[in-house]
Formats: sequence, C-alpha cells, structure tokens
Amino acid sequence: MTSIVAIVGRPNVGKSTFFNRLSRSRASLVDDQPGVTRDRLYASILWEDTHLTIIDTGGFDDLGQEPLLNQVREQVGQAIAEADQIIFMVDGRQGIMPGDEEMAHNLRRSEKKVFTVANKIDGPEHEHLANDFYGLGVEKVYPVSSAHGYGLRALMEDITRELPKIEPEGESDGRIRVAVLGRPNAGKSSLINRILGFDRLMVSELPGTTRDSIDTLFEWKGREYLLIDTAGIRRRGRVKKKIEKFSMIKALRSLDRCHVAVILVDAGAGIVEQDARICGYALDRGRGLVLAVNKWDLLKKDPERKKLLDGSIERQLKLASFAPRINLSALTGERVKKLFEKIDLVYGQFCLRISTGEVNRAVAEMVRKKPPPRIGRGRFNLLYATQTGIRPPTFVVFVNRPEMVHFSYKRFMVNQLRERFGLNHTPIRLIFRKKNRD
Repeated sequence: MTSIVAIVGRPNVGKSTFFNRLSRSRASLVDDQPGVTRDRLYASILWEDTHLTIIDTGGFDDLGQEPLLNQVREQVGQAIAEADQIIFMVDGRQGIMPGDEEMAHNLRRSEKKVFTVANKIDGPEHEHLANDFYGLGVEKVYPVSSAHGYGLRALMEDITRELPKIEPEGESDGRIRVAVLGRPNAGKSSLINRILGFDRLMVSELPGTTRDSIDTLFEWKGREYLLIDTAGIRRRGRVKKKIEKFSMIKALRSLDRCHVAVILVDAGAGIVEQDARICGYALDRGRGLVLAVNKWDLLKKDPERKKLLDGSIERQLKLASFAPRINLSALTGERVKKLFEKIDLVYGQFCLRISTGEVNRAVAEMVRKKPPPRIGRGRFNLLYATQTGIRPPTFVVFVNRPEMVHFSYKRFMVNQLRERFGLNHTPIRLIFRKKNRD
C-alpha cells in the first residue's frame, strides 16, 4: 500500500511550492489517457522505487497570536493521523516563530516520524540559517529550497529509506481487491450491503489497514475478493470541513490498494463533472475500471431518459471509454451479481502478460500499417518494444527521438495493442524511451 506523507507548517513557509515541485518532478509513469485532471490537494508520486501519496495541508488559518486555533488543530490532527510520516516545514529566512514551537510540540506528541525542513535555503552558503531550528528540540534539520530544488534529494532519500518498496509482480495473495467509489449518495453502501447479502457469499470481516474502515473478504463462485470500504468523494470546492478533506483522502487511498475500481454513478441524478474526476483519479493510478450505473430501476422504462444518460456517459466519461459498463439496482438487486463478471473480465486483462516477441511483431505491423509521421526534418523510429509490467499492462517502446512522438500516434499504438491482444477493457501504459542505435 502506498505510504502517505503529509506536509504541515505555518502559512507561507513554502508547502505548496514544495508539493508542486515534488509532484511534477517525479511523475515518471505516463498514462495512456490524456487530460486527466488532478486534484491538487494530493499527488501520487514515484520516487526511485517507492510509491508515495503526498498531501499539501495548505489553507491553514492565520496562526497570528493564537498559534493553533481550533480549526487548525483539527486539520493538523487529521493530517497527522492519516499520514505515515510528516514533513514539518519552517521558513529558514524568518527563524523560529511562535507557531513553529506549537506545531513542533504537537508533532512530538503524535509519535510519528517527523522530518523538519527549513525552506528557502537556496544554497550551501545559506545552510547556517537552518541551525536556528535545532532550538525546537529536533534531531535533524534539512535545509532545502522548494523553489529551486536544493536539498530535495537528500531529504527524499531519508524519507523513503524505511518505506515499502514496489512489490515484485509475482507477489499476490490471489484475491481481487475491489474498491467501490463514487459521489456521496450514489448508493455505495446499498450496493455493498446487497453484495454481502448474497446467499452464495462467504463473508468475514478483516481489520482495515486504514483508520475507521473495515475491509470485507468474501467468496463468489470459488473466487476470493477483498472489498475495500470507501467514503463518498465530493468536489473539492464543496469539501468545507477539514475532517471531510481527509475522509476524501482516505477514499482516494483505497485506489492505491485495489486492483479494480468500481465507479458507481447515480442514474437518477445523471452524470456530472465529479464522476469524470473520480474516473480520472483511478486512471491516474492505473487501476482497472468498471462503470456501474446504479438506480437503473428508475430509468429502464423511460427510453428518453435512458438515451440522455447514454449520451452523457459517452461525452463526459470519454476518458474511461474502455471500461465495461453495467446497469444495476442496489435497491432491488437487479444485475448486481453480474457485477462480478465485469470485475473478473477487467482483472483478467489487467494481469495479462505478453511475450517480447509478440509485442515486437505487433509493433512492426503497426509501422507497416501506419508509419510514424515526419515532423520537420526528421521522424522518430521505433526500434523495439517489450512489456515491462502488469496491473496495468505496461509497455516500453525504445525509439531514437522520444520527444517527437505525437500523442495521436501514441493513441494509435494503444488502440492497436488493445485490438491485437484483447486488452479492450483495461488501462494500458505506453512509455517511450530513448535508445541509440549501436
């Protein structure tokens, strides 16, 4: 499971600048779907061989003469509770401020691993400014520059040293991990309750690895599934209470633990921007998708509303057009059993491995069918390709000039891979790397 690192500190110490630099500089995996919107409250990054979710806890109230107001205290408390490690950021140019002392005191009580970071230290000639913060009683202070990246590698190497590394692909307990996500009131609880009410399901409750949640292990037709409990995901602008922000983060964290995300939409309410955003969260993490249209009993006898809903799904959820769809009713139980057939279908493709020889033959056929376009005076040449991973299927194509690969040709290649290898219901990652000819 991805580790969570929260960035806390007073206003204007550079938390958001640090967050933005880190999320941009290490986003090394490329999704095959362009235009996925990211919510800037969090970011999933890959640093070397460690996956992280970093949280920017910006938006604190002015600490002023009251270092930790009740609302701030609640937000910081939730951030600390959710995180595995804490980055405590201070302003290296200002020195110790009253809010820093109060924050340091609260972090010591948390018993979490804390990295104290003195920001705005632009080079070695300014590192002496960080020494002032040893007065907070911390063991080590990291001088960094969020704006310029100075000191970032040393900090991140220490943060990731003891965190879980990427698991070898062969490791699996055989269970399909399924997260059910959607907007509040889409019917997630009703769907889960309906699933657990099946006579053919063997159910046991397991302690959740996420605070205040329960994972449910169950079996259907001889196959084990782990259902990951989630909360409704609201549009960020409507998440007004600080505690709700971290409930949303908890739901998003479920995506880091699942193989297949069931995105539940409300047929009665129709498709809204937030449904597309939730699909984007799942695609951002390369998860398998099943689109479940709940409350279908309200529409199935109304051809006009069905037509409007179908058109809305086609337009607004285009980024997840490969995901299989199922219309169901958690209230009546209609077609709920069929949901597992869709999950199995996606998971089978999600884990498919293809030999290097087959991949290269497919790429050669693509080039014959549609040669790479010429751009200016040159064109990129596809040298060879291989599958480097599963969950999702990930392919690396070695080319002479990766900067010349146009997104339209990448899309063509992804579509050809889907057609040739039966990967029409799974996300695909296609990465281009430079390889010089000998």
